[in-house]
Amino acid sequence: MDRVQLILLGLPLFLFCSDLFNLFTPPPPKSQHHPPPSISHPQRPTVGVPETLDFPSQKSSGVGYGNTVEINFCVSCSYKGSAVNMKKMLETAFPGLDVILANYPAPAPKRLLAKVVPVVQMGVIGIIMGGEHIFPMIGITQPPAWYYSLRANRFGSMASTWIIGNFLQSFLQSSGAFEVSCNGELVFSKLKEGRFPGEIELRDVISRTVTKPFVTGSY
Repeated sequence: MDRVQLILLGLPLFLFCSDLFNLFTPPPPKSQHHPPPSISHPQRPTVGVPETLDFPSQKSSGVGYGNTVEINFCVSCSYKGSAVNMKKMLETAFPGLDVILANYPAPAPKRLLAKVVPVVQMGVIGIIMGGEHIFPMIGITQPPAWYYSLRANRFGSMASTWIIGNFLQSFLQSSGAFEVSCNGELVFSKLKEGRFPGEIELRDVISRTVTKPFVTGSY
């Protein structure tokens, strides 16, 4: 092999190894910040100062206090910007509201197929580069006609294989979801509606859920 062939073969191998590393490497654990231990100092009891009782209403006066909104969206679909905007809007409209952003993964069969795509990519590129040695090893003395068609334009065939494989992998990893839940109740689903929620629409839905009266039993 000359230097050009080594470069053409080494570059896809390097990109393939980096893709495999990113696919099978687990995400880093979330760092947990522990507050520093507080040192208690002995205080002298004060005489004549009435003790103040802490009621829940005194701790927080936010409209959304005690409520949680979860926005599960497709990360590979570039929905993160919309999710962050919705989070800021809800936190401004409902002070004290806890808004959680999370990835909505694709179904398991699609995720498994997405991991197979890089292997197929490297197989095709390997055949294009050294098919005249690979086919005799598997018992095919005469390479098929499509091999010579790919071999005629090796660089274009490898580039097309890489681009199409990456597009297919991105498609298989996407779920197209933008699901919004409030206190465990699904209030909007892009998978069902086929569209994104409007800011006013989502604010009204969350407002109705947050201010929903509690049903108390009779005593």
